[in-house]
Amino acid sequence: MKSLTIEHLEKTYFDPFANRQVTAIRDISLAVAAGDFVSVVGPSGCGKTTMLNTIAGFLAPTAGRIRVDDRVVSGPGPDRGVVFQSFALFPWRTVLDNVAFGPKMRGVPKAKRHEIAREYLALAGLSHAAERYPNELSGGMQQRVGVVRALANEPDVLLMDEPFAAVDAQTRMTLQEELTRIWGERRSTVLFITHDVSEAVFLANRVVVMSHGSVLDDIPIDLPRPRAWDVLIEDAAFKSLAARVLQQVRAA
Repeated sequence: MKSLTIEHLEKTYFDPFANRQVTAIRDISLAVAAGDFVSVVGPSGCGKTTMLNTIAGFLAPTAGRIRVDDRVVSGPGPDRGVVFQSFALFPWRTVLDNVAFGPKMRGVPKAKRHEIAREYLALAGLSHAAERYPNELSGGMQQRVGVVRALANEPDVLLMDEPFAAVDAQTRMTLQEELTRIWGERRSTVLFITHDVSEAVFLANRVVVMSHGSVLDDIPIDLPRPRAWDVLIEDAAFKSLAARVLQQVRAA
């Protein structure tokens, strides 16, 4: 695991419909320590996903720079794993081979990459599904496969763009608990984008609130771990933190 540093990041693009330049990100500086879990919230259009796509290397910054430890990001790379809202699994590959895909691309021999994949599937309680295909899995199971596929490539930083938005509420809560458990064991450096204030507070050590392409607030989340919804749902400290974050999002 390594740190993620964003320094004076800006991103502009030309909007042909408005016939003008639009600023999606304006002078953002943010440090995510190695092994930290940071959630990013804010209203639609505030620049959350643009920031993540720039960190991932899918978009080039207009100004500023992004570093993973001391290495400047100049494009996509295996040091940054990305989990999207869509499951993005290969339908023609088994669950095992989906999870082993990253190590395969790195040249890891078949036996070793399958060993790695089975380790991560066990971590997510998915060993029984190793030989099944994505269309044989529920939406929640597919998203768990998507998470462990990203982890199996052992990225320095894990970038997650609303990965649980497409599943039902109960499954989403289960996935959130699974993610905090896996993070507790692996301590990956995570930047997690979400619209859900409760999700942001439940998962993270810090919640960053964005507004109009800038950071409005950076709120520490001092809640004990491991976290479980049946404990936190009525917890006064959790409710207070969620209310504070929601207040800032509404202000944004």
